[in-house]
Amino acid sequence: MAETGGATGGRRRRGGGRAGAAARRGSAALEQMPWNPPINIDRPIEPLTEEGVQAIHDGAMRILEEIGIQFYNEEALAIFKEAGVKVEGDLVKMDRDFVMEMVAKAPSEWTITPRNPDKTITIGGKTMLFGNVSSPPNYWDLEQNKKTAGTREQCQNLLKLTQYFNCIHFAGGYPVEPVDIHASVRHLDVLYDKLTLTDKAMHAYSLGKERVEDVMEMVRIAGGLTHEEFEATPRMYTNINSTSPLKHDEPMIDGSLRLIRRGQGVIVTPFTLAGAMAPVTMAGAVAQSLAESLCAVALFQYVVPGCHVGIGTFTSNVDMKSGAPAFGTPEYMRSTQMTGQMARFYGLPMRASGVCAANVPDGQAMWETSNSLWSAVQSGTNMVYHAAGWLEGGLIASPEKFIMDCEVLQMIQRYMDPSVNATGPDEIALDAIREVGGDGHFFGIQHTQDRYTTAFYQPFLSDWRNFEAFEQAGGVWTAERAHKKFKEILADFEAPPMDEAIRQELAEFVERRKAEGGAPTDF
Repeated sequence: MAETGGATGGRRRRGGGRAGAAARRGSAALEQMPWNPPINIDRPIEPLTEEGVQAIHDGAMRILEEIGIQFYNEEALAIFKEAGVKVEGDLVKMDRDFVMEMVAKAPSEWTITPRNPDKTITIGGKTMLFGNVSSPPNYWDLEQNKKTAGTREQCQNLLKLTQYFNCIHFAGGYPVEPVDIHASVRHLDVLYDKLTLTDKAMHAYSLGKERVEDVMEMVRIAGGLTHEEFEATPRMYTNINSTSPLKHDEPMIDGSLRLIRRGQGVIVTPFTLAGAMAPVTMAGAVAQSLAESLCAVALFQYVVPGCHVGIGTFTSNVDMKSGAPAFGTPEYMRSTQMTGQMARFYGLPMRASGVCAANVPDGQAMWETSNSLWSAVQSGTNMVYHAAGWLEGGLIASPEKFIMDCEVLQMIQRYMDPSVNATGPDEIALDAIREVGGDGHFFGIQHTQDRYTTAFYQPFLSDWRNFEAFEQAGGVWTAERAHKKFKEILADFEAPPMDEAIRQELAEFVERRKAEGGAPTDF
């Protein structure tokens, strides 16, 4: 594979050992749980009967066979023709045997190895991964108390939260879009910030050749990798959306083809809003979403059999009074559970999201986000996008919401700890019960004393005092406490180590590509 420029292609020494604090419990700002991507030990909720699974599968296949999907990428159309698939202009119709043959080639589980190998993540199986909020154009925090267009400094600060919190396992898209950087070079500056401020798994936006190729090269440089090492195993990924209903655009398919040909990962996530971009019924919306994702998976598996892919769900509903997207609704939860059941049917890893429609980090924000997150748990989701920091249906990123969400994520991690439902003799605790009998209490006995520091989840943000103590301490509400933690984390933050030669090479690559004009903005 030809070089995209700048790097020597030789292997370089990684700086800072394993990039330092892979499992740091936190600093003076707060005491947090260690890095430990949770394993989902619960049985997934399966709302569909066997007949329901077959009905949705048949619906998705009939969409592909009878209605078809428009592909606006000329290379994809040529590949489908080569594969013997029916192509009429930009409309592609494929039979179910071809789709299922291709889908069967996809691995059910794969890994992403970032520049810090201690932060390697598994996509698939029973592993749950949480990522930062991605792509909002606007920012809100308690200090400015208004919605403003995102800046590079705000993006950097949210990246610092992404690195700081052990319950955030991958760095998704830009945590806020820095619109103060020109779109032609924005990817270069933000990826430089991401690769130097974090050492977690990276994402590339599939928005044209230049952006994808630049990001792959920057990830390769940051990892101190040869081209062969970069392509030997996934080091990064992209997430693409279909253009619902029933379309795939040119740049996202182009970027995905470039990534899979170099061994990297692709998640295909249709954005289907029932009642607007998909049928008003959840079964119809899920069937359409599956058709839109599986046709892209089939394309990628035909091109590179066994390439690393997953499917996503972003199926919710609109408010039928206003037309605005709604998130964390009962319908959203059920569609996520249904898609999870279908993902297992196809043997594919799945992505969902932690989302809400609230405009500020208030009660609505947290109950809608909690509904979204727990539906991801219940569905057996592997990657949870937007798990921390999302507001206003994805139009706002907020550091206070980010920190509030991380409390919920840590609770989910603790909930999944096998020790919580262990049933050995120490856990049944007959001797302790015998010692206390019916007249005493368990506070002072040795069984409690030996376990009191680790027996229960300890929050870093929740306030469990009674009202009088809360009031005496100033009556500080949750978002205010989160804002204080945000400022403390920024003051405490230490970027993960990086070899200075690698940092310099990254900077030189960025400057050279800027001088060349960066990437087109007419995608």
